[in-house]
Amino acid sequence: MLNKSALFFIILNIIIPINVVLFSKPNIILVMTDDQGWGQTGYMNHPILKTPNLDAMSENGLTFKRFYAGGPVCSPTRATVLTGRTHDRTGVFDHGYALRLQEKTLSQALKNAGYATAHFGKWHLNGLRGPGVPLDKDYPNGPHHFGFDHWVSTTNFFDLNPILSRNGKFEEFKGDSSEIVVQEALSFISGQAKMQKPFFCVIWYGTPHTPFVSLKNDQDDFQELDENSKHHYSELKAMDRSIGTLRNGLSKLSVKENTLLWFMSDNGGLPKIHPPTNGGLRDHKGSLYEGGIRVPSIIEWPYGITTPRRTDYPCGAVDIFPTLSEIIKLPGNSSLKPQDGESLVDLFKNEKINRVKPLIFSSRKRMAVIDNEWKLISLPTQNGNNYELYNLKKDNAEKQNLVDENTQIFEYLNKYLTDSRHTIEKSVNGHDYPENKVNQQPPRTFWTEINSYKKHFKKWKSRPEYKSRLKSK
Repeated sequence: MLNKSALFFIILNIIIPINVVLFSKPNIILVMTDDQGWGQTGYMNHPILKTPNLDAMSENGLTFKRFYAGGPVCSPTRATVLTGRTHDRTGVFDHGYALRLQEKTLSQALKNAGYATAHFGKWHLNGLRGPGVPLDKDYPNGPHHFGFDHWVSTTNFFDLNPILSRNGKFEEFKGDSSEIVVQEALSFISGQAKMQKPFFCVIWYGTPHTPFVSLKNDQDDFQELDENSKHHYSELKAMDRSIGTLRNGLSKLSVKENTLLWFMSDNGGLPKIHPPTNGGLRDHKGSLYEGGIRVPSIIEWPYGITTPRRTDYPCGAVDIFPTLSEIIKLPGNSSLKPQDGESLVDLFKNEKINRVKPLIFSSRKRMAVIDNEWKLISLPTQNGNNYELYNLKKDNAEKQNLVDENTQIFEYLNKYLTDSRHTIEKSVNGHDYPENKVNQQPPRTFWTEINSYKKHFKKWKSRPEYKSRLKSK
């Protein structure tokens, strides 16, 4: 005869799939678009773009109205996501810089915690510039060097019918790039679900980065737009469809309830796209104004976020590592110090009023600090630094510089900025590492200069994404 404990366990397994029992070790999926602006979603009332799947995700999760990328361009934000550190600390000063092997990454920490780890799509952390090419397994600083066991990846942006690298083996794919990487991710997730193993899956799209190339069937809603805008929005339409495929796939595999799905963009939207990308914010990609660093973001986790809502609490890519660290209870030495973010776990249940730890940004000798409603920007000039102070609660578009009217707030934020600059300089010089120095890094260069790729030039010359790059080769 069964005792009460055994009977309870049997009933529990009938009601709840075995891989969700007790909700230990949630599965984690980090999704990132490439150059999607803060205003480019349906739930933000975009005038022409419909995103029914992101909207559904928003209705079922925690939607951030003030979420910030790690930096104003792509590679820096990717470094911040993986390390929890302001990107200059990691050596990723701009797009196309390599992430230092001395950094400690989220993927390594989760692998050590028993997770299956995989990367799909754009990498852009191994120092290679130019349109995306499949990652060479023998080239340094690839996903497998940072804790990813499986990868179907490319060096940079990618579009229709891409060539990707499956653990070092080059493969040609047919179709929309967003849908391709989601299908590859679901294949990986399916295998882990069958083995009842928790997974960490990173999906970094190439959409809607230039060049703008889209499927003809996705262009119907945008025929009145100029050519670039038409393809740009068509790419986003396909991306949203892939989000629906991902969410439905998680449901079919019975892992959705305990999968934390975190969506964001890598930086602000692009200029010269109509309708505009930035939702009324100032400036675009590359800028430290809100239009360059504030991005769309949603977390959907049915088990952990039971009351869907939108929050005004200022958060950022820098918070991802510490948040997941608290959820998984990672050891304290899993991350390199200093970390610049904070855990958002308390925000999952209740709204928080004031952020304790200001958000700090360092890019191209410019700096910015965001402390709740206040934002200070330091811009270098020939005569020193120029400072701008904005109250984002009253002035979302950053039109009125209040630096002269609020000297006390300026002095406080400038001290924080100055102190942060000093610690970042130490990090840049390698003082956060046991070696107390920066080890040799792969160069920031174009892949056309790398010998291992030269044997492919003849075959790749006819491909539209490489044609201009290989014209003289």
